[in-house]
Amino acid sequence: MLSLFKRYIALLLIFIIIVFLWDTLFVYPLKIFVVFMHEVSHGLAAIVTGGRVVEIQVNPQQGGHALTQGGSRFWTLTAGYLGSLLWGGLILLLAARTHFDKVISVLIGVGMVAITIGFTEGESPSFFGIHFFKDGNFIAYGDSPSFTYLFGVGFGAVLIAIGLFLPEVANDWMLRTIGVTSCLYAILDIKSDVLDRSHLRSDARMLSEVTPLPTMFWGILWILIAIGLTLWFLYLAGKTPIVQEETSAEDDL
Repeated sequence: MLSLFKRYIALLLIFIIIVFLWDTLFVYPLKIFVVFMHEVSHGLAAIVTGGRVVEIQVNPQQGGHALTQGGSRFWTLTAGYLGSLLWGGLILLLAARTHFDKVISVLIGVGMVAITIGFTEGESPSFFGIHFFKDGNFIAYGDSPSFTYLFGVGFGAVLIAIGLFLPEVANDWMLRTIGVTSCLYAILDIKSDVLDRSHLRSDARMLSEVTPLPTMFWGILWILIAIGLTLWFLYLAGKTPIVQEETSAEDDL
């Protein structure tokens, strides 16, 4: 019981620290990471439903866009909010309930780098004159490295280095922090999209254009879903790690 209490206290501590440092440079790269996964989720939904990705970009102002062709418009729009939540929750659960934190950090880092450099916009984009995958169409950069490119490769490389060279406990805390930040940012992102009328092309507003339901409906629905999923992920993350559960079961035998 004491161990369970400590795990929930640790999650609460991470949550409080993130909120306290929300507008600082410490949390800034984590916010951009969430935006990155938000836009990638749009792209993945388009591909899964039969479409293709034309371009994905993130910018220093914590914004971004995903341009897609074909596929389900409804599920592609929905996947942004849902994706950032699920990615954050998955990272949080894997960190809290397994002992593979170093491997997870490396895999996430490799995935970010591969997505960033493996696909490009347009017919023949280049990076310093070197062309990558002429017919690819995922993350955009041109003759000079864009913010998307620099962040995707840079953040991915940092995750790989942390996974390879820092101890398991450091990776565990880092992944939990990323997971909690992703869930929290998703809630605030939805709230901002609905209440800030300057966000004319927010996911909630575009969902209202492809359905008979207003922007406010989608905003309230996704805020409720986001809060519910976040609480559920935090609850599961505080439970006994899977490895310990299996060990206990063997001891009982």
